[in-house]
Amino acid sequence: MNFNNAKPHILDLFAERILFLDGAMGTMIQQYKLGEEDFRDASFADVKGDLKGNNDILSITRPDIIEDIHRSFLEAGADMIETNTFSSTTIAQADYALGHRVRDINLAAAKLARKVADEISEKENRPTFVAGAIGPTNRTASMSPDVNRPEYRAASYDELYKAYYEQTEALVEGGVDLLLPETVFDTLNLKACLHAIADFQDTLEEHLPVIVSVTITDQSGRTLSGQTVEACWNSIRHAKPLCVGLNCALGADLMKPVY
Repeated sequence: MNFNNAKPHILDLFAERILFLDGAMGTMIQQYKLGEEDFRDASFADVKGDLKGNNDILSITRPDIIEDIHRSFLEAGADMIETNTFSSTTIAQADYALGHRVRDINLAAAKLARKVADEISEKENRPTFVAGAIGPTNRTASMSPDVNRPEYRAASYDELYKAYYEQTEALVEGGVDLLLPETVFDTLNLKACLHAIADFQDTLEEHLPVIVSVTITDQSGRTLSGQTVEACWNSIRHAKPLCVGLNCALGADLMKPVY
């Protein structure tokens, strides 16, 4: 059976067994000891300021490295790999003055992950999936970053919605199988993301599954914006995500009571 031509639906596989997601991208990239030159190519030659640390653009400037990381996770047995797009929104890329390149970044990352996933499916004769990673951005819609201006917000709901919509559109065009809002520290940000995903999905013939990964920031068992896991779930249950879980922020021992 060629899974590239007749891949089982991810929902069918979830009904049969546990599926494994890949591990961290950032710490894998750190092992390559990259320099500023690795984060630049001709298309970034005129960008002012340092680009080192903007890992998402490596899908364009050093696709060989991102391919190797994707491949290593799949060869280790992962069923799903995440695109290298944690910071690929106009809001997050504004720190590097690269908001105008987010479509290119997301497309490159999605196509790269798709390529590797399909290669492994063909080689190992098993289904593999690409999750479009959607990070939380570096802004929060629920709280002010300025203690002297409690009414101030660094990003509005509408701004977040637009940024998430643009990212979702490019990830789907690049060939992802599902969408993964991850490392969610503010449920209002997540609601803007899920709103954008739902609106974009209404333009498609078939909806993609959505998996959500929430971050608990300390032993209180709450998100940064103050919600318990139960409260966060009740805030987003209307979106009917396929899965909702927690990321590894606290480590396994401290996460267990929250679960």
